[in-house]
Amino acid sequence: MSKGGTVYFEKPGPANTKAVARAVKARAKELGIRHVVVASNSGKTALAFHEALKGLGAEVVAVAEHAGYSGKDDSTISPEARRGLESKGIKVVVASHALSGVARSISRKFGGVSEVELIAHVLRLFGCDGIKVAVEISVMAADAGLVPTDREIIAVGGSGRGADAALVLRAAHMNSFFDLEIREIIAKARQRRGD
Repeated sequence: MSKGGTVYFEKPGPANTKAVARAVKARAKELGIRHVVVASNSGKTALAFHEALKGLGAEVVAVAEHAGYSGKDDSTISPEARRGLESKGIKVVVASHALSGVARSISRKFGGVSEVELIAHVLRLFGCDGIKVAVEISVMAADAGLVPTDREIIAVGGSGRGADAALVLRAAHMNSFFDLEIREIIAKARQRRGD
């Protein structure tokens, strides 16, 4: 039996980032996890986890929103921030969102909701956008070949900025999504953003 605990935050948001990083470090050490994937658009959250995990031998992978997410052609992570992360050995993924992609464009144009968007909404039922984000970025990082799918990793998500959720999981590629296994919830906010 493995002992773990879940850290609960009353509200989502960046104020929880340091506590999530501490909880992730402890659990990564206990389980011997060597890959941590972190949602990070500015690079700040990825840097916080890189610093927190020093000495564990864990690789940090930062996943940023795809170019065009905000309606412009630019990526949400600046070239300077990306270079700064990469200079520290942090790998960066900028890719289409696994739980929306082209399907979101169809929904916006013609109405309705796609199957992948339903998966995203079901994950939000955990009461925290960060849970959905953690699952989504694990798929994006697996598709980029930067995290394994044959052993446990930690995925860290947030509700807007910072980190407020972390999961131990076995990632899966987009074309085998239902092989993904959420093993543990390390941390989560008890509310969604705006509640």
